[in-house]
Order: sequence, then C-alpha cells, then structure tokens
Amino acid sequence: MAELFHQTYNPVAGSIFLSALVASIPPLLLALMLAYWRFAPWKSAIAGASSAFLLAWLVWGMPLPLTIAAATHGMAYGLWPICWIVFSAVLFYNLSVESGDFDVIRRSLARLTTDRRVQVLLVAFCFGALIEGIAGFGAPVAITASMLAGLGFQPIMAAVLALIANTAPVAFGSLGIPVTTLGGLLAPMLGADTQTTTRALSAMVGRQLPFFSLVIPAYLVVLYAGWNRMMGVLPAVLVAGVTFAIGQFAVSNYVGPELTDTLAALLSLASVAVLLKFWKPADSLEGEINAPVETTLDSGSRVWRAYATYGILVIVVLIGQSGNFAGMGTVKPPKNVTALLRCGQAGYALCPDPWVGPPASQAPQSFRFPVWDFSWPGAYQLVDGKVMPLVQREAPVVAKTTPYALNYRLDFFAAAGTLVLIATFIAFIPMVMAGARTSIFGVAFGKTAAQLRLPIITIAFILSIATVMNYSGMTSSMALALAATGWLFPFFSAFLGMLGVFLTGSDTSSNTLFGPLQATTAKVSGLDPILMGATNSSAGVMGKMISPQNLSVGAAGVGAVGREGEIFSKVIFHSLILTALMGLLAMLQAYVVPWMVPSL
Repeated sequence: MAELFHQTYNPVAGSIFLSALVASIPPLLLALMLAYWRFAPWKSAIAGASSAFLLAWLVWGMPLPLTIAAATHGMAYGLWPICWIVFSAVLFYNLSVESGDFDVIRRSLARLTTDRRVQVLLVAFCFGALIEGIAGFGAPVAITASMLAGLGFQPIMAAVLALIANTAPVAFGSLGIPVTTLGGLLAPMLGADTQTTTRALSAMVGRQLPFFSLVIPAYLVVLYAGWNRMMGVLPAVLVAGVTFAIGQFAVSNYVGPELTDTLAALLSLASVAVLLKFWKPADSLEGEINAPVETTLDSGSRVWRAYATYGILVIVVLIGQSGNFAGMGTVKPPKNVTALLRCGQAGYALCPDPWVGPPASQAPQSFRFPVWDFSWPGAYQLVDGKVMPLVQREAPVVAKTTPYALNYRLDFFAAAGTLVLIATFIAFIPMVMAGARTSIFGVAFGKTAAQLRLPIITIAFILSIATVMNYSGMTSSMALALAATGWLFPFFSAFLGMLGVFLTGSDTSSNTLFGPLQATTAKVSGLDPILMGATNSSAGVMGKMISPQNLSVGAAGVGAVGREGEIFSKVIFHSLILTALMGLLAMLQAYVVPWMVPSL
C-alpha cells in the first residue's frame, strides 16, 4: 500500500517565511530567465518546472512517484484542454486571414469614419477585443497597432493605444482560457467540480472588469486627443464602453467565459457602427499624417459574409455549451465501478471501454459520451474498492486533514477546443462555396502549427510548475507568509496578478502561477478564494501593457523595433494607476459589498 503524503508548510528551518522564500524560487527563476536573461519562454518554463520538481521532492518531502504524478498531470492539463483551445482558436483566426475575411472586416472598420478619435474606439478597443476573444497571445496588439499606424497614427502612439486598449478583454482572451485554466486549478482546492468553479470565477471577473470597460474608451481618447476633444465624441465613447461592459457582464455571468469577449466586442462594434449612421462628431479630428488610401471596395454581401464567419463560431459554441450538441447525451455509468477502477490502476489501455474511466466522486450519476474521467495514476490508491488520494492537506490551510484529489478529465466533444474546431470546419464550407481555394485550410493549419509549436511546450511546463507547487504544499507555504499582510491583502493581490502578467506576458500563465496562491491565502485570511482568484486575473490584465513580450509585439507591429523602452515609459504610469484602482475595487468587494461575490 502506498504511503500517504501529509503536506508540510515550514520545511526550511521550521520557518514559514524562509520556506516561502525558497518556495518562490520556481516563479522567480522563470521571471529572471524571461525578463532579465532573455531566455526563450519554453526554455524558461522547463527550468522553472525542473526547480519546482526538485524542491517538492527534496525539500518539501513529496515522494518521488507523487512528484512525478503531479508534474505529468500538470503537463497533461496544459495540453488538454488548454493548448487544444489555443490551437483551435488560432487556427480559426488564421483561416479567416487566409480566406480574406479578416481584411474585409479591417477595411469595413476603416471606412466607417475618418475621425481619429472614433477610429481609436473602433480599431484599438472594439476590434482589438474581438481578436483577443478569438486568438489572443499578442495578436490583438500587433494587429491593431499596425492598423492604427496604417491609418496614419504616429507609430509610438499607435503602439501605446493598442497596448492600453488590450486590458479590459484579456481575462477572457482566447475563448476564456485564463479563467478556464484557473477554474481547473482551483476546483480541487475548493472541493468543487471544475465547471462550477470556472463559472463562479467567470462571474466574479465579470463583476470587476466591466467597471474598467466603461472607462477605457474615454481613457484612450483622452490620452490621444485630450479631455475637451474627448467630449466631442462622448456619444461614441459611451456607446462603445457601455455596450461592451453590458455584454461582458451578461455573458460572463450567464453564459460562461468562452464567448465573453467575442459577443461583447461584436455588440460594441455593431452599436458604434449604428450610431455612426445617425451621428457624426461636430468637431472632426482628422490626422496630420496622410494615411494610405484604401482602393479595394467590398460589396455589402461580402462584408456580411466576413462577419458571418465569427457568427458561426458564436452559434456553434453556444449550441455546444447548451448540451444539445450531437453525441453529448447521457448514458448510464458502468455498474461495476470497482472493477473499472482496478482496471484503471492496471492501465487504462486494458479497460474494456477506454472512453469511460473512474470519476472523482466514485459514485457517478451519469456520463456525457465520450468522456474519460479518472484519478491520475500514481496519485491515489484503492482501499476496499474506494479511491483514496495520497496527498493530504493539513491545518492551517484547511480546518482538518483533508484529501487532495488529483483528477483528470478528457471531455472530447464538449471541450471548447473541439467546438471551435467544428466551427472552423463549418465556416470553411461557405468560404469554399464563395470561391476560396480549398488549400487555404492546409495553409492555415501549417501556419498555426508553426506559430504554436514552442508556446505549447511553454504552457505544458508552466502548468507543471503550478501543479507540483500546489500538491507539494509549496503554494501554501507562500500563502501563509502572504497572509501576514492582513486586511490589506486584497489590494496587494492586485499587484501580484499584475506582476505575474508583467513577468510572463500571459494572464493564463499568471493565473497558473499565482491564482492558487491567491486562493489559498484568501482561505487562510478568511477572505473569499473566488474573489481573490478572480482579482489575480482581472488585475493581471493591467500588466499586459508593460510585459516585455507585449512591448516587443507592439513595437514590431508599428515598425519601431528597438524603441520598446520609449513605449514602456509611456504606459507604465497607466499600468500602475489601473492596478491600484483594481486593488481598491477588490477591497470594496471584500469588505463593503461582499454580496457581489458569487457563491460556489
């Protein structure tokens, strides 16, 4: 019988603060390799994962088989469903580029108005949010910055505007992957299922970021043209901000994180476009720099067909999430669960039905087919036919000794990545019928594989860091030290989230590294872990504009490579101000209006 592992939180000289300092080595090493030594992200992630593995095994005393199980589980979770969603989303985006749909949308936006202030709203804010919702990973900044420069904006200002605009939508970027990732990590810590935890986090982020979505449009125009000139386009500013905020709140709270950005951006774009049919700024602000004249004219039907591509994505994901998608009905669970567990312990390839594995609850009521749901090999044992997790959490992180399950779920048809891939195939049909070459799908697939081959490695190893730190107790060691900040923790938690994105360039990575830490600290401090986990994600978006990776992308998009320092100096103040405001909002929601925090 395997030995139980009881987490310990002060293994370094019996001091919680020294232990927390040593536990911080993996994220610190990752940060130094990324930001200071400028190693490639995938190399940095491997180094960070290796350090976490060694510390968990040799310092925190986690048995080697358990350490291997945690490390491999994290990598597997990084590959599925995280990388699967990212790959499908970027493939969809690349296909829209290859088919010409993306250029049609770009030209339609450029023709809506010649006023620079409204162009900032349409391109940087609305269209940038749409790209963030579909692709993310730096694409919105690169594309909108280059579009603004192409419209005649001064290059550095174009990059600054694109970076600041890319705040409000980031937490729901790439079909909600930052929130989805965090939900998967926090679910076992909170004793809830992944879907419930993810929906609660989505709702909480949706009760924070809309406040900023309301002000970012005005913030952008004031930054570009000043307060008085912003008042000249106040109707457009209000329409863009209010409609995006309403869409962001409604979708994140009542649908889920996957389509929040996409639907909110489409609503905001459409609303501003309708407004421009009936209203024009009285004090037109044309550019001082002559922009290239767009000579290609697209018919109305061509424009509608381009936007319909994104409509197909929305419809397929909504249908899939409703549970009405073909093949997602329920079937009865196997009668002999114990036999199936023993089969899984011996190796799931030997099971008579490899599609269905043992669920975490040991007493499932139904399955969606095909689903493979099981306790991760090496992290549990069978005692009298019952699944017993080997990792045990201890006080003061929990009230009493509590099993810490390490489960894995492969939900093939209902996974967001699968739904996006299906939408990609469906959208491809009208593209071909309209005259697009069938070869563009292969081109888009090859481009996507080339773009993501190294990011996939990075994501897998960063998830490995988080899982090893969580299950060894390293995260809890850091959380117990952070709890010493007392009632001010919600404010500082915002800066921790911002720091995570600044270092990694990704809200997903920041949620992976610091989300569980925030939630654990919240539990120890008597705060709501959903609020603090969501704050990590919401505040993390404020670090996006100052991350070295994003600065490089923005500079490259406007042909200003080598001027990243100049761009940084223009955005750092805005990053700090917005993060401080998020910290104040988190404190209000923690102590003044706690009813805003959704319950699990």
